[in-house]
Amino acid sequence: MTTLAPPPSQPVRQAQVTGASRADGSPPVDRDYPATRVPRSARRPTLSLVIVIAGFFFYTPTMVTGGGVAASFAFGPYLGLAVTAAAILAVYIGLLAVASSRTGLTTVLLSRLVLGRWGGKWASIILGGTQIGWYAITVGILGNLVSAAFGWSVAWPVVIVGGILMATTAYLGFKGIEVISWISIPLMLLLCGIVLAQSLDHIGGWDGLLAVEGSGEMSAGLAITLMVGTFVSGGTQIGNWSRFDRGTPARVFTLTALAVIVVQFGMLFFGGVGAAAYGEPDFVNLLMSMGLAGAAVLLLVANLWTTNDNAAYAFGVAGAELFERKSKSPFIIAGVAIGIVLALTGVADAMTGFLVLVGVVIPPLGGVLIGTFLTAWRGRDPGLDLEDQPRLKVPGVASYLAGAAVAVLCNLLSWGSPAIVGIIVATACAAALGWTGRTRDLASHA
Repeated sequence: MTTLAPPPSQPVRQAQVTGASRADGSPPVDRDYPATRVPRSARRPTLSLVIVIAGFFFYTPTMVTGGGVAASFAFGPYLGLAVTAAAILAVYIGLLAVASSRTGLTTVLLSRLVLGRWGGKWASIILGGTQIGWYAITVGILGNLVSAAFGWSVAWPVVIVGGILMATTAYLGFKGIEVISWISIPLMLLLCGIVLAQSLDHIGGWDGLLAVEGSGEMSAGLAITLMVGTFVSGGTQIGNWSRFDRGTPARVFTLTALAVIVVQFGMLFFGGVGAAAYGEPDFVNLLMSMGLAGAAVLLLVANLWTTNDNAAYAFGVAGAELFERKSKSPFIIAGVAIGIVLALTGVADAMTGFLVLVGVVIPPLGGVLIGTFLTAWRGRDPGLDLEDQPRLKVPGVASYLAGAAVAVLCNLLSWGSPAIVGIIVATACAAALGWTGRTRDLASHA
């Protein structure tokens, strides 16, 4: 017999009180529910989700990636590739958002239901681990930005202090992330508008921008892989936030997809504009050369903060699942410490290789979750007991391995876009297996 999440009337509502001990004297329950379903009483309006997603996707390294890709293409074709990459992410993330909204589960807890307990641990390792890597990359960029702006010879103090400060809103939970997003988004829009205006003035307007020709050193498949890879890891973990959404599935999908495609394309667009106009693919270096160092520091610190607190939250809930603990807090602290150490080693310089790796091993996981949710679960919460799962669920594991194997092969042969192929293969396998065995995994309730 499967079990359902407790109804709002049960004592789980006490967990919403930050730091409050329960009546039996046991430790306080994390109000963000990292190891359980989010009850309906704790759900939030869809606008809160959209703001958090937008703040998460306003990510400076995405602009850097866009600038690097744009250098290889004429600007018109580059825009076409950027739209394609953003649209792929939008559909992929939108479907995952619906799955978590219907079930109230994080991505790693969904993975436990689809892959089994051991498979869920693998999901926690790759999702949590890559987010620690992103945290390190972002903190490294922050250190370089601030030290360059103020002419400091060392960046390590900024890396340490900034790495700690950025984790504070993640530690506070969903509400803390939402507040910093409301601050960051208007500031980043202002900065992007300034960069666009100066770039167009420098290159001779839109006609001059569209006349720029690229080097032709990169294939279209690699370009899409890199642009999808900037957020396929973070996007796969959309469930960490969409599980709080109380909207209908259609509303959740539509608003999530629109937020992703607008913000992701915007980041790629503005990064590409700077590269085309000034020949500088690194957005941070571009701001320095444009004389915007002072304003850029304030605006980009806010921007990087909204991304890194989401990353810290993600590896916090992944750690809670991996070690089966009820609180994300100790794993946020540990992950931040590891990220700071990695940043001090200069890991940000290896971003391109990291993006390619992420674009290969993670997307098939999202594909399995989507395929299972749409077929075996028929778009509903299956009501399965999180604690009573087998070690491995063969259909889910087999689908993931098939998608990952094909994606790795595509990457080795430089054929197509490994991220996209991996998603398609894993989704198709999970859907096929889901149709044949869905009665085993469906809950007893309608």
